[in-house]
Amino acid sequence: MLSEGLSPGHFPTGGSGYQPPPIIAVMPPAKGDRVLVALSGGVDSSVAAALLVEQGFDVVGCFMRLGSPGESVAGAPLGHKGCCSINDADDARRVAGLLDVPFYALNFADEFERIITYFEREYHAGRTPNPCVRCNDWLKFGRLHAYADGIGATWVASGHHARIAHTDGTARLQRAVDMGKDQTYVLFGAGGVTGFRPRQLDRMLLPIGDMTKEQVRAKAASLNLGVHAKPDSQEICFVPDDDYAGLLARRAPERFAPGRILDTDGTDLAGHEGHQHFTIGQRRGLGVAMGAPRYVIDKDPVTNTVTLGVLNNLDAYACTAREASWHRPHGEDWTPCVAQIRAHGETVPAQVRASSQTDIEVRFERPHRAVAEGQAVVCYEGDLVLCGGWIDRVER
Repeated sequence: MLSEGLSPGHFPTGGSGYQPPPIIAVMPPAKGDRVLVALSGGVDSSVAAALLVEQGFDVVGCFMRLGSPGESVAGAPLGHKGCCSINDADDARRVAGLLDVPFYALNFADEFERIITYFEREYHAGRTPNPCVRCNDWLKFGRLHAYADGIGATWVASGHHARIAHTDGTARLQRAVDMGKDQTYVLFGAGGVTGFRPRQLDRMLLPIGDMTKEQVRAKAASLNLGVHAKPDSQEICFVPDDDYAGLLARRAPERFAPGRILDTDGTDLAGHEGHQHFTIGQRRGLGVAMGAPRYVIDKDPVTNTVTLGVLNNLDAYACTAREASWHRPHGEDWTPCVAQIRAHGETVPAQVRASSQTDIEVRFERPHRAVAEGQAVVCYEGDLVLCGGWIDRVER
C-alpha cells in the first residue's frame, strides 16, 4: 500500500534571514478532482465524504491506524472508545463501502508515538499540552498531505466543523456555522504560514462547515449511514479514561515523586504524589481543606511544588506564544482581535503582534482566567482566524 513507508515532511526551522513561504491564491476545486478524505468512523467525516461524492469528486477514503488489533496505545487498549479505535476503523470501512469509494487504513503508529511523547514531555515539564491540536497539525493534515501527493490527490478533506473563506483570492480559515461545534481552534496550525513549514489550507476542503450538527446527522440518516446517531468523541484517544496522571505513571513511573502543596505566601499546606496530578485552574481533588475555595495557580516541576491561590490569582493579562502561524500577511504593529485559549472556551477582546518571525505577543483587554503555558492561543478577526501559537509565558 502507498500508506506504508511514507515519512513525515521536514521543513526549515527558520533562522537569520529566513522568510516564511508566501500566501498564494489557489484554484477552486473542480468536479473530477481527486480528494483524499480522512474518515474517522464518525458522522462528521462520513457526511463530508458523502457530500464530496455527490458533488462529483474522485473520493479516496482513509483511516489513520495507530496500531493493530490487540495492541495498546500509550498503555490504553486500542479498542477502547476514542476517535481512532478498532470500532471506528470498522465504521469508516463500512461508510466507504456504502459510498463505493476506495478505502485505505494508513499505518501512523510510529508517527502517533510522537504525539504521545510530546504529551508526556509537556506534562512532566509542568505545562498543559493539547495533543488534539498537534495531531491535526502533524498527522491529519501534515502526514495526510504527503500521502495525498503519493496518490495524485489535489485536495485533502475532513469532517471538521470549520469553513474556508476566500478573501482577495486567498484562502482563510473561518468559523463554522454551528458555533457550538466550531473547530477552527484545533486547525490553526494547519491553516497558517510559519517559519517551519508551508501552509496547508490552500489544498484543504471542509465540506460540513456550513451545516449544523443536526443537519449533519439528518443527512447521514437520509443516506442510511449507520453512524448517523453515533455520539461524538469527547476524549483524548490515548487517554480514554481521562486519567492523564495514570497514563504518565504507567509509561514512566520514575518521573513521579512526592512533593509539597504551598499557599501563595509559601505556607506548606500538604503533600502530593507528583505535580503531574494537577492542572492549572484545578479546584477539586486537591487534598487540602480550607475555608474558601482554592485553585491550582502554579506548578514548578523543578521543585515539584504545587501552589494554590484564590480565583483572582488565575487572572492573566498577557501571554507570549511560540511557533506562531499567521493566516494573512502581517507587520509588527498591534492588531485588534479576540483571543481563545481552549477549543470551546470563552473568547476575550485582545491585541496581538508578531514579536519575532516565530513568536507572538497577546494582550487581553480584560483579565482572562486559567491561561496556562503549553496551551494554544488562537486570535480571530471577526470569524476569520488571524493567527495562533503555543503559549510559552503568561503574565498574571
